[in-house]
Amino acid sequence: MPSHSHFKSQRRVALPGSKRQPFTFGTTQAAETAETITVSVIVPPQEPIKTSTPGTPEGRLSRAEFAKRHGAPADSVRLIEAFAEEFGLKLEAAEELGPCTLRLAGTVAAMQEAFAVTLKRQEVEGTQYRVREGEIQLPEELSGHVVAVLGLDNRPQAKPHFRIAKPHASNTSYTPPQVAQVYGVPAGVTATGQTIGIIELGGGFRQADLNSYFKTLGLTAPTPVTVSVDKGTNSPGTANGADGEVMLDIEVCASVAAGAKIAMYFAPNTDQGFIDAISTAVHDKVNAPEVISISWGGPESSWTAQAMTALDAACQAAGTMGVTITVASGDNGSTDGVAGTANHVDFPASSPHVLACGGTTLKSAAGAITSEVVWNEAALGEGATGGGVSTVFALPAWQSNAGVPAPTASSGGRGVPDVAGDADPSTGYTVLVDGQTMVIGGTSAVAPLWAGLIALANAQNKSSAGFVNPTLYANGEQAFRDITQGNNGGFSAGPGWDACTGLGSPNGKLIIAALAAALRK
Repeated sequence: MPSHSHFKSQRRVALPGSKRQPFTFGTTQAAETAETITVSVIVPPQEPIKTSTPGTPEGRLSRAEFAKRHGAPADSVRLIEAFAEEFGLKLEAAEELGPCTLRLAGTVAAMQEAFAVTLKRQEVEGTQYRVREGEIQLPEELSGHVVAVLGLDNRPQAKPHFRIAKPHASNTSYTPPQVAQVYGVPAGVTATGQTIGIIELGGGFRQADLNSYFKTLGLTAPTPVTVSVDKGTNSPGTANGADGEVMLDIEVCASVAAGAKIAMYFAPNTDQGFIDAISTAVHDKVNAPEVISISWGGPESSWTAQAMTALDAACQAAGTMGVTITVASGDNGSTDGVAGTANHVDFPASSPHVLACGGTTLKSAAGAITSEVVWNEAALGEGATGGGVSTVFALPAWQSNAGVPAPTASSGGRGVPDVAGDADPSTGYTVLVDGQTMVIGGTSAVAPLWAGLIALANAQNKSSAGFVNPTLYANGEQAFRDITQGNNGGFSAGPGWDACTGLGSPNGKLIIAALAAALRK
């Protein structure tokens, strides 16, 4: 065991990717040094995770096998345990977060000394946040043993990607099963035996609303299981708040994938909470979701590099274990809501280990599509589908023939989105939120739509699809309705893949068949 001053006497080195920009909102005060906080320390796996590929389930790892093969190196754990003891921090159990996440608890004063940071208290509209600036500094001996330290700063990280429809005479709306029908999802099939995990960073649901809503659809209402992550809870509030996101997610995926079990992972809206929620869902041995839906995100530029690396690694782990992750691509067009006219993409949609879901404006009659174009109501202040090219993640091999535009940064190249579906609030989804019938859209509706479709495919094919991107891109145009009209600001739709709607909207029967064929190879 190192001596009492072993780490304190070492030279400090910056943790790569940990630099935080100033939080420029509200008033600043010194942090309460006696407050106790808990941080997540993520270490690299003892064996690197291989990039997920499609194929037969034989090549996948169970959650137990993954933990054994890709767990935390023993020497990293010993060093962090000694480091924690020297600085008066407590190492807490964090098995539910996966094998490479450790929890350290201690006072703000101890955390400041241990990580050589200054924590401040920022108050914005009556809510207090704990923030830091600059880089985390580690004792030299820990260099290479730590991927990320999350939780020192708890500023809001992400936004839900849903939009409530504004009244227009030309508006129309659909129930999720009606959308599924026009997208060719087989009628009368169920997703019994499947579990869909849903990540939420706020809001909540009321079971009475679900019972009422599904009764109107003639379906059995799900009874979602709730999982608390980092003290997050199912906390329903008002229809205009995050409840709209939560209810949209449940009502879309559970009505498309009738019979599926729904597991809700509630976490604080911080980078720590977001990543811990995904890790918990991915490694959950009790509920064991085969599909995970995420409708929250933020511009790549709003994330620290360490947080992006950690979250992407969790998504990569999911594919290795046969879990599909669907993610909304954002509702602010090609700028992703960043001031100025430059193009930005949303993360985690830009992770190369998720299925990024963009948005369309869908019109149908008699159960058939009459028109489908890129969703772009930005001129009316009512949003547009996110999409573009990552400046962080390189072009994946399975996207190399898609015609993705060149990135603006040499490190980037991954094109967003991969697929699309109805997202325009003016052609949105009729849902029930806090007792109110509402029409809601946004790419938040597309992630659970695709999650439901993949859960149906898993049930029909009697095996989880896993990481679906290579299969969907290799299948080409056959399983998709190509969207060729419209733009999201900086990018225009055209034949084949584009940075507005990806490969297009689904032909449900052909998607299920394509995923079945990949499992047989």
